[in-house]
Amino acid sequence: MQSLRVTLSENLAYWTVVDDDWQPVPAADSYLRHLRLGADRAEGTTRAYAGDLACFLGWCEKSGRDFSSGAAALALFVTMLRTTPIERPGSGQGRVRSASRINQMLAAVRELYKHAVAVGTLDASVLALLYEVGDDRHLPAELRAEGAGLRYRAKPRHRQRATRTRRPVPIRPEEAEALVRACASWRDRFVIVMLWFCGLRVGEALGLRRSDLHLSESAIGLGCTIAGPHLHVVARANTNGASAKTGSRSVPVRREVLACYDHYLAEREACPQAEACDFVLVNLAHAPLGQPMTASSIRQWLAGLSRRAGLERTVTPHMFRHATATELLARGAGIDVVKELLGHASILSTQTYLHPGSDALRAAVDALGPLRFEAKP
Repeated sequence: MQSLRVTLSENLAYWTVVDDDWQPVPAADSYLRHLRLGADRAEGTTRAYAGDLACFLGWCEKSGRDFSSGAAALALFVTMLRTTPIERPGSGQGRVRSASRINQMLAAVRELYKHAVAVGTLDASVLALLYEVGDDRHLPAELRAEGAGLRYRAKPRHRQRATRTRRPVPIRPEEAEALVRACASWRDRFVIVMLWFCGLRVGEALGLRRSDLHLSESAIGLGCTIAGPHLHVVARANTNGASAKTGSRSVPVRREVLACYDHYLAEREACPQAEACDFVLVNLAHAPLGQPMTASSIRQWLAGLSRRAGLERTVTPHMFRHATATELLARGAGIDVVKELLGHASILSTQTYLHPGSDALRAAVDALGPLRFEAKP
C-alpha cells in the first residue's frame, strides 16, 4: 500500500491510497475524495492522511485482516507502531514513532471508519470497537450541561499517553536579520520580510496573486474599503498546490514589506517569462522561469539560505509564523487580534503561543522580593 496523488483538473488534486497493482483502495479513496471535495480540506491534508491510512491498510493486508476486522485488532496495530522503527527515508528513519505521532495516525484511522459507516460500507457496530461511550451521571453538578437527562460522550479507546506538546519553535529576530543579509535577490528579501511581518502560512504566501496586494493608502478604486496597505489571503485552487487553510482574510502590511516588493518588481520585470503570471512569488533564477514557486522550492531555498547565513539550525517557513504570533503576544497584542491576523479557526490554536520566555520566568522569580534573616544561623 502507498499513497498517490490524483489530479482532477489543472488546479484540483487530492491524495489516495493504492494497492500493489496501483488500484485505489475503495474505502480509503472514498474517504480521501470526500475530505478534499466534500469537506473542502487542503490537498496537503489528504496527503498526510493518505500516508497514515496506507500504513494501516498495508498492515491489515500483511497480517491477513480485511478492512472490517482491522478495527477489532487496532491494539495490535498500535503495538506494531510502538515497536517497529520507521523504514521510509526522511525524518525519523530508524526510530519508532512517538505517542503523539501514533495518536495522529489513529485519528486518521478512526475518521476512515466513521466515513465508511456514514456511507453504508460498514455496520455502525464497528464504532464500538473504536470508541468508549460514557455519560455524565457521575460528574459534579457544576460540570454538567444545562437541561434534563443524561449527556453521552465518546472517547477513543486506543489513545496513547503522550508527553506534553512541544512549544512552537519561532525564528529569532537575529536569525531573520542574518537571513535577510544573506539573500541574493530582492525577491528573497521580500519573502523573508513578508513571512516575518505578516505571519502567513507558506501555502497562503505561495497562493498570493498580484491582485491580492493592495499596497496603497486607499484601495477604494479597486472595490476594497479596507484602509491602509494590506494584502488579501484568498481561498482558491492554485496550479502550484498552494492553498489557504482556513478561508479568506486581510492582513495589514508594513513599510518594510512595501519597500522590498518595489525592488522585487524591478527584478521581476527583467524576466519576460513572468509577465503573464499573476502569482506574486515566481521563479526568477531556475526553471520553470516565471512560473509560481512551490512549497518544496521554498523549503529547499530556506535550508540553503540558513547555511549561507551561518545559522546553527535550518529555518522552516512555519517558524516565521510562530515568531509573528509570539512577538505580537509578547508586545501586548490581544489574543483575539492575533487570532484574526493569523487566521486561526479556533482561539485554542492561538493560545499555544501564550507561553512565557526565560526572561519572563526570571523576572517573575525576582519579583518575589527578598527574605530578611540574620547573617549567621
